[in-house]
Amino acid sequence: MIFPCKFILFLPILLIIIFQNKIQGRTLLLNNNNNNNNNNYKKLQRPFNNTVSAVFVFGDSTVDSGNNNYINTIAKCDFPPYGRDFANHVPTGRFTNGRLVTDYLASYVGIKDFVPPYLDPSLSLDELMTGVSFASGSSGFDPLTAQFVDVITMEKQLEYFKEYKRKLESSIGKENTKLLISKAAFVISAGTNDFAVNYYNTPFRRQKYYNVSQYQQFLMQMVQQFIQGLMSEGARVIGVAGVPPFGCLPIVITIDSGDALQPRRCIESYSAVAREYNSLLQHLLKTMEIHGTKLFYVNIYDPINDMIQNPIKYGFSEVTMGCCGSGLIEASILCNPKSIVCNNPSNHMFWDAVHPSQATYYTVFQAIRPSIDFAINQL
Repeated sequence: MIFPCKFILFLPILLIIIFQNKIQGRTLLLNNNNNNNNNNYKKLQRPFNNTVSAVFVFGDSTVDSGNNNYINTIAKCDFPPYGRDFANHVPTGRFTNGRLVTDYLASYVGIKDFVPPYLDPSLSLDELMTGVSFASGSSGFDPLTAQFVDVITMEKQLEYFKEYKRKLESSIGKENTKLLISKAAFVISAGTNDFAVNYYNTPFRRQKYYNVSQYQQFLMQMVQQFIQGLMSEGARVIGVAGVPPFGCLPIVITIDSGDALQPRRCIESYSAVAREYNSLLQHLLKTMEIHGTKLFYVNIYDPINDMIQNPIKYGFSEVTMGCCGSGLIEASILCNPKSIVCNNPSNHMFWDAVHPSQATYYTVFQAIRPSIDFAINQL
C-alpha cells in the first residue's frame, strides 16, 4: 500500500512513541502575567449549597489529571516544563502548564480545587468520594486510538469506575454510594485523537471506513455504548463535550496543511468534520435522554474557534503555535526540561503543539459556565 505523504511525515513520530513504549514494557495558580484571569475566576465562584456530591471525569488528555503517570506508556507529561504554572509549579501529569477545565469546574461548584487522577494510590477516601478523573491522555472513543500508545481505553475507564463503586460500597455502603453517584456530575471529553491521530494520520481505519461519515457513525456507536454504561451505573447528569476545530491544532497544521511554516492556517475541511461530528453528537444525546437522566452537550468548538478568529479579544498573540519548543510539533516527551519555553504562556492559546494553555482552558470554562449552571440545577 502506498501511504499519503502526510502519513509518511507523521510516521516517525508514531514509531518513536510505539518503539519507546515497547522498550518500557508496553496542573491552581495562574502565572503572574495572568493574574487578571485569576482574579476574575475568584469573582465567578458561587456556592451550590452542596448540590453536587462529586465530579467524575472520563476521556483524553484534555481532562487527564495524571492517570498516565501510573501506566506503561510514552504518552506522559509528569516532568517540566509541564505544570510550570500549576500550584507550586508541580508537573502533575496534566498535559498543559496549569489547570484544566475540570479543575475549574470542581472548584466552581465548591467541591475541591483539583480533580485528582483515579490511579493515584495515595488518594484518601474523602478525595475519592468527591470525585476523580479516569481519563487518559491519547485515548479516544475508538479503542484503536488508545492502543497506539497503550493508554487507557474508554471501556477500561468505565471498568475503573465500576471498581471505584465497589471501593465506595465497601466503605460507605451501597445506599450511600448510590446516592452519591446520583448527585454527581459526570464529564466526558474525547474524540479529537480519533480524528487527528487515528483516522487522518494512520491508514488502519480508512481501510474499513472509506469515508469520514462512516467513521463518524462508528464513533457515535462508541459514544452511545459508553454513555449507556455510565447510566446503568447510576449516572444521572452527564455532560459530553464536542470536539474542537481540530484542523487548527498546531501539530495538525504542521503535518497536514502543507503550510507547516508560513503562512500557518487552519485546515477548514477538518474543522468542517468537527462541526458535523458535533451535530451528530447533539442529536444522539437528545435521543438517549430518558426520565431521570439529563444529558448535556458541552460546546467547546465555538469558544475555541472564536479565540482563533479573534485572538486579541482574549489577550492572545499566538494561536497557531505552541509555547513549548518550536511550537510546531512538540508534545509529551518532545516537550521536556531541555525545551525552550515562551516567556508568557498566557499569550499563547496552545501550551504545546496539541494541548491548550491554562489561559485557554480558563476561557473555555467561562464560556461554558451557563451550561454548567443549568446542568447543576438539575441535581
